[in-house]
Amino acid sequence: MSQNSYFPKIIVVLFLLLNSIFAKVKLPQLISNGMVLQRKKNIHIWGWADKNEQVEVSFHNSNYSTKANEEGQWIITLPKFEAGGPFTMEIQGENKITVRDIMIGEVWVSSGQSNMELPMYRVSPLYQSEITYSRNDSIRYFDVPLNYNFDEPQNDTQGGKWKSADPKTVPHFSALAYFYAKNIYQKYNVPVGIINSSVGGSPAQAWCSSDILKKNFPKYYRVAQKFKDASQINKIQNKDNKRITQWHKELKEKDKGYKSGQSWSDSDVNTEDWSKMNIPGFWANTELGSLNGVVWFRKKIELIPNLANKPAKLSLGRIVDADSVFINGKFIGNTTYKYPPRRYEVPSSVLKRETNIITIRVVNQRGKGGFIKDKPYKLRFGNKSIDLKGEWKCRLGARIDPLEGQTFIKWKPVGLYNGMVAPLLNYKIRGVIWYQGESNTGHPREYEKLFKSMIKNWRQKWNQKDLPFLYVQLANFMKPDKQPSPSNWAMLRESQTKTLSLENTGMAVITDLGIWNDIHPLNKKDVAHRLFLPARKLVYGEKEIVSSGPMYESMKIRSNKAIISFDHVGKGLIAKGDGGLKHFAIAGQDSNFVWSEAKIQNNKVVVWSEKVENPIAVRYGWADNPRKANLYNKKGLPASPFRTDDWSK
Repeated sequence: MSQNSYFPKIIVVLFLLLNSIFAKVKLPQLISNGMVLQRKKNIHIWGWADKNEQVEVSFHNSNYSTKANEEGQWIITLPKFEAGGPFTMEIQGENKITVRDIMIGEVWVSSGQSNMELPMYRVSPLYQSEITYSRNDSIRYFDVPLNYNFDEPQNDTQGGKWKSADPKTVPHFSALAYFYAKNIYQKYNVPVGIINSSVGGSPAQAWCSSDILKKNFPKYYRVAQKFKDASQINKIQNKDNKRITQWHKELKEKDKGYKSGQSWSDSDVNTEDWSKMNIPGFWANTELGSLNGVVWFRKKIELIPNLANKPAKLSLGRIVDADSVFINGKFIGNTTYKYPPRRYEVPSSVLKRETNIITIRVVNQRGKGGFIKDKPYKLRFGNKSIDLKGEWKCRLGARIDPLEGQTFIKWKPVGLYNGMVAPLLNYKIRGVIWYQGESNTGHPREYEKLFKSMIKNWRQKWNQKDLPFLYVQLANFMKPDKQPSPSNWAMLRESQTKTLSLENTGMAVITDLGIWNDIHPLNKKDVAHRLFLPARKLVYGEKEIVSSGPMYESMKIRSNKAIISFDHVGKGLIAKGDGGLKHFAIAGQDSNFVWSEAKIQNNKVVVWSEKVENPIAVRYGWADNPRKANLYNKKGLPASPFRTDDWSK
């Protein structure tokens, strides 16, 4: 056969290939195997095809058809369905796509910053049994991959797939979102789908569309315009990467722990001339003083014979900033930034009888370096453990100038909305759960307007004007103040509380669930429970439920006392714990707040102080960490912090 006889066949193959590329019906990542569709709402199925191509969707024994427009976009609206499944859907154009294992139930979007993003494996010490018994095909989870874009709203996510809950998948689910979904399933026995679109450290303005920022927040809009220039982004990223790489390179070159001919991670290093430091703590408080760079730590531990050659778990609390861990000279693991808990698996081959050496190389980029207090520092063998707190040997490896912080482009205004919200807007949902605010505490007064604008923005873009939006108020965090003091965290909580003036919003108060030394409190199960209560009332029609703790309503002054009235009292107010009400402060005309006496009387709170003859204002829980605040209703829900004044400080 001549070569020319192949020519027509090649043309046919190329035609078929090009046809499959350009005319093939395509679906967004969300419309895929295992998805959960919202019950009792008209459902959108959408995608792309050749222009004017006929597309047909077969579902629930019915067929629905449309044509793609001139841009190749198509969308079909299906009628309302009751909960159930699994079902199969077929989408037919020039090609056919079959989507299997579809459930119909409740669909919620979870969003915000790291406390929403925080996966179950980070909180696993609290919830081992929850993970072990998590298998449930009726709970599905779609994790939207990180993507930011400053040019235009994107029409699809950068990947992602629906996953059913089981012991292998749940550790990677958002802990808060998982427990929220579990609450819905257990209460209403319907399938639940969670679409998680959250990014650690992100401020609210990153989740707003360009048009809403242009109208209400021009300063953020101008920032977003700058980042439309891809060359500007590349320039910033290249500069940051070069500086960071050079800093770490210089640090390693200076590190005496690697220059002495013998690495200080080796088990037989002579440490007679090393200093001592108690762990936990910061080395700024020792003879090392305030410095950035590398400090090495070593500790000898003795094992009884029956613990040697057994696997163990090493807990090293939290370390600022990065650490590499060695036992008997063998590398165990490392963590590259300060927030995650340090939990390392120690293989059975590492530990030996009697003396063992634990070595930690700590890199500190800026601020105080060291080990966070009130965290676990231990080596565990099942139910037995060795306490690692106390005296360690330490030695400076290298001193270096602080590392200048990088530009987190992913947090800039508009970017996350375009990349991680816009692709979801055709998908019908029941509502949104939100945990964010820590990154906006630098401008707490602005947050009320910003947050309200964002909620309205999402409702408009989703074309659901009454879209339920439930959110978590900031937890208690940082060291408690000894005296009443100004607080940006308290002011941001106030902005969150004021956002309740929007219809179909609900808030979970968690000022008793935080941890003073960790911006990521581990107890996400109770947070989810409190977030689910307003859902039961606002969304699922349980009108009589007490869905919130006490909320400030009004104040009257009688004689030298303030009488505070509350909403959401339920069956009555209580002071949790012993010793009466705490964390109330009162002020007179001088605006000087002092701790006050307070008592519950006829489901109101009476506040007074002998130091204030003519009170005009009261504050409750007004602090970064109102640790002692203990006003609750009898349902066990805490009162939201409040102030009756609106003074600037």
